[in-house]
Amino acid sequence: MDPWVLWLILAMLLGAIEIATLTAAFGLLGGAALVASLVAAVGLPPVLQLLAFALAAAAGLVLGRPLAQRHLLAPRQDGFGIDALVGRSAETVTEVSGHGGRIRIDNDEWTARPYDDSLVIPAGSTVHVMEIRGATALVYPGE
Repeated sequence: MDPWVLWLILAMLLGAIEIATLTAAFGLLGGAALVASLVAAVGLPPVLQLLAFALAAAAGLVLGRPLAQRHLLAPRQDGFGIDALVGRSAETVTEVSGHGGRIRIDNDEWTARPYDDSLVIPAGSTVHVMEIRGATALVYPGE
């Protein structure tokens, strides 16, 4: 079997291990094995194939892994779009009851209903957005 095929098989195995572990290290080693496979496909001797693998692995682990780890360990964003509104405070523009009402979140006005349909929240009150259903915010009075 040609050496480039062996390197390619090693690259695929390391890629599969990376998918199973999500450590970023095995994926970078798989990339290094792919570089060694290309060097072997050109016909360079095994010593240069190992050197290419070692250099590519070192470069990937030293330069690439810290970037990948930082991305994987970054704090999760609070949400995107309407999901980012849940948990925010708002001010009632009109009375909010089971029949409807309006609130202001930052500079945007939303239709609103109380999270508990038995509540009536007067205009000018502070409320917390509990959920967004369609274009309606379900709110609960603030303390």
